[in-house]
Amino acid sequence: MELNIGDKAPEFSLKADDEQTISLRDLRGKKVILYFYPKDSTPGCTQEACDFSGSFAELSRQNAVVLGVSKDSPQSHRRFKEKYSLPFPLLCDTDAKVCVAYGVMNPKSMYGKTFLAIQRSTFLIDEEGIIQGIWRQVKVPKHVETVFNHLLQLTE
Repeated sequence: MELNIGDKAPEFSLKADDEQTISLRDLRGKKVILYFYPKDSTPGCTQEACDFSGSFAELSRQNAVVLGVSKDSPQSHRRFKEKYSLPFPLLCDTDAKVCVAYGVMNPKSMYGKTFLAIQRSTFLIDEEGIIQGIWRQVKVPKHVETVFNHLLQLTE
């Protein structure tokens, strides 16, 4: 089942890079920018994380929390976060259950093999846990700017 704007966001509780558990229900009252990315320290994922980091202060002023999600381990997330001084949590979905719930696992082919991989996607969830924005097959350039502009429209 594909998620749509206006749907209740699937609940989750995931371990973050600092080994703390973050649950969507604990973030009620804040907007949540939940972005899914394929792999720590790859070029597109690094650029996307750094772009969110560069806009972090402006996003925070709009009562928004940024959460990055991939299948990487807490250790991998810690190295990635420290290397690029990322100011937001990176969540570990090692079994891909949250990725599946949000519909971001898609077949990918490489070297003649097909496998499931995370499709770069972002969800904007409002203070009540309702999805207000969905971006799939994200192209990194200007993506954070697009999300920020949508966030501003919600607060007007």
